[in-house]
Amino acid sequence: MNIQSYLHTPEGVRDIYNDECARKLAVTDAVRRVFHRFGYEDIQTPPYEYAEIFDQESGSVDFRQMVKFFGSEGLTLVLRPDFTPSVARCVAKYYAEDQLPVRLCYEGNTFVSDASLRGRRAVHAQAGVELVGDASPAADAEIIAMVIQSLLETGLTDFQIEVGEVGFFGGLLKEAGIQAQDEARLRDLIEKKNFFGVRELAEKLIDDSELREIFGRLPELFGSFDQVISSARRFCRNDTSREALDRLLEVGKFLSLYGVDQYVSLDLGMLGQYNYYTGIIFKGYTHSTGEPIVTGGRYDHLMSRFGRDCPAVGFAFSLDTLLAAMSRQKITVRGFHPDCIILYEPDCVKEAIAEAMNRRIQGESVRLICRDDSLTPDTCLQLAADSGIPQVWHFTSAGITLLGGNE
Repeated sequence: MNIQSYLHTPEGVRDIYNDECARKLAVTDAVRRVFHRFGYEDIQTPPYEYAEIFDQESGSVDFRQMVKFFGSEGLTLVLRPDFTPSVARCVAKYYAEDQLPVRLCYEGNTFVSDASLRGRRAVHAQAGVELVGDASPAADAEIIAMVIQSLLETGLTDFQIEVGEVGFFGGLLKEAGIQAQDEARLRDLIEKKNFFGVRELAEKLIDDSELREIFGRLPELFGSFDQVISSARRFCRNDTSREALDRLLEVGKFLSLYGVDQYVSLDLGMLGQYNYYTGIIFKGYTHSTGEPIVTGGRYDHLMSRFGRDCPAVGFAFSLDTLLAAMSRQKITVRGFHPDCIILYEPDCVKEAIAEAMNRRIQGESVRLICRDDSLTPDTCLQLAADSGIPQVWHFTSAGITLLGGNE
């Protein structure tokens, strides 16, 4: 194959460069600043792990969508499709009981493929947090408040965090005696707000008319915390679902203390992407994108797979989706650009390097360029304008002068 053919990336992956790369790093830095303000410490997990870390029992990504290969030991390895099981494994291994609760944050790529990508990406940039060892509603509220503060830090203001509760739906399933094979169909219809489909399937699966009515109303149970909880209580008959509503009420009170009520709504028809979720779940949306910019929830049983039975809650931003939404909403994100260019004549290299190093010691970012026939002062001025570099200095035997920008 001609070498030119290899200049293209494989399907599902792409290069990120120039301003897009700078903007992505700037947004990542913005959310990580908030993570640190809330007291979360950084952790890095390996890009690939044993396949069993993400198997069906963990409730992570479908095994068919994982990028798999064989390691030197002959065992199946997968590129990380989901950060949460990886972080859970680390906590079980490195953090003792007396260190809990643990607050950790991360950023990196996940890898989820498909037999037919059809233009979709297989690599997904994420940044998120995990709070392990705190089962309280206050912990749930802290996580959601951190999501909101992070989005505000990026400059995004027009967004909504939709909150659900897996336990509420689980209590209804148990009460109705619905089997696993039917549960998946029912979940899909409820998530899609297919009112008629839910009622039609409920008619076939549930004998109790009142319980059928409850399932039929699930897709419309969304709005403010007080409104939805009040409506749900009127027809809620099992203890598990009632306890879930009580917890949601407590979470709502804590969110009020954080002063973020206006960004949060409740949707009891939200059922979650991963099977490991056990309690509160949430997704964040903004206009100009159909995909959530952040997802998260509570997973109180996942840690037990790694020998540590303790509660946990967390979330992950989809940085690519967030950046796309910000771009469509014309939200300016200034990424890194050098502070100046120093263009120097070939016989002034010693003086130019000394000047550049002195400025770098003072904290400036300096790009050094030696003048030749293709890199003239005018060329450098145009390069600076195209790259967002505010100043161009010219070093000659007569000294250094400002060609463009503001001193």
